[in-house]
Amino acid sequence: MNYIDSFRDPAAAGALRARLQTLGATLAGQGRQARIMEVCGSHTMSIARYGIRDLLPPNVALLSGPGCPVCVTSASDIDAMIEMIKIHEVTAFTFGDMFRVPGTHSSLFMEKTYGKDIRVCYSPLDALHFAAENPEKNVVFIAIGFETTVPMTSVIIKQAYKKKLKNFSVFSTHKIVPPALGALLADKEVSISGFLLPGHVSVIIGSAPYLFIASDYYIPGVIAGFDAYDILISILMILKQIKNKRAAIEIEYKRVVRPEGNPTAVKAIYEVFETQDCSWRGLGMIAQSGLKIKEIFAEFDAKILFPVKKISSKEPAGCKCGMVLKGILKPDECGLFGKSCRPDNPVGPCMVSSEGTCAAYFKYLKLQD
Repeated sequence: MNYIDSFRDPAAAGALRARLQTLGATLAGQGRQARIMEVCGSHTMSIARYGIRDLLPPNVALLSGPGCPVCVTSASDIDAMIEMIKIHEVTAFTFGDMFRVPGTHSSLFMEKTYGKDIRVCYSPLDALHFAAENPEKNVVFIAIGFETTVPMTSVIIKQAYKKKLKNFSVFSTHKIVPPALGALLADKEVSISGFLLPGHVSVIIGSAPYLFIASDYYIPGVIAGFDAYDILISILMILKQIKNKRAAIEIEYKRVVRPEGNPTAVKAIYEVFETQDCSWRGLGMIAQSGLKIKEIFAEFDAKILFPVKKISSKEPAGCKCGMVLKGILKPDECGLFGKSCRPDNPVGPCMVSSEGTCAAYFKYLKLQD
């Protein structure tokens, strides 16, 4: 417990705040501002929970990015899931956050109320075990997440292959983070001075996949942990780079993240998956940012086994989640926030997910009053 508390020490945070204020004043004296994007949804929740924004100099802004995998799942993907379930009468397993995300006309939650067999699971192994025990049912696991969760999906596909299961498949919406950061930096609507890079993803991929951010765009990035001290020291590291007109990818979260990442986990990912172009909510189509199941495992690809016609999809009317995910708008700048869109009645995915920016603002910043 003492180890954990050392990352939440008010005295240490106060000292860091003083250093941040001094450095911010130096940048302000040079007429410079810093717009730092936290990429990970867990960072977004921690920043709101610990009141990090209130500790920063006025010329340093934190932007929330596309780091919530549920939030960036496109309406077209959700519509395709629903259509697959309706047409092919499969038994679908998914994680809780995905359950209530709206598609164009419905959601997985609504379809369950209509009698479709859709179940929330805590692990993809739940779906695999259910398929093995119920050979008469076609079981589909709806896979979601970035590099952090892909290795486990790879494991269950390889287990299904080994067990020769004929009634189990995966609907992959897996995405990888670095191409999305490149898309943001290339977007002229978006202004970013530095990145708080995701700790969980970086445990898997390390720091090398982010090097293009510094070399091609001359933008600093720091792989950050999730407690208050982690985040404050990571922001300080970014501001030091900005002050010194330097751009590098650094690791603050050294107790967990290694530069090379986890080669075993990365190998597991690409034994089963390969990259493809992928649509992200708010960011559009991003080249080679999605993961599809390789041909050798095609018998476990639900998109092949249970095809659906292309659907004309659209975002919920008035929802600004796409702009929030790009860091262009804050949640309270959406006209629906805290009114028709609340956690008990979410209109867009950023209010649904526990890692969503709108959910974080609503829960911790008390903007709902």
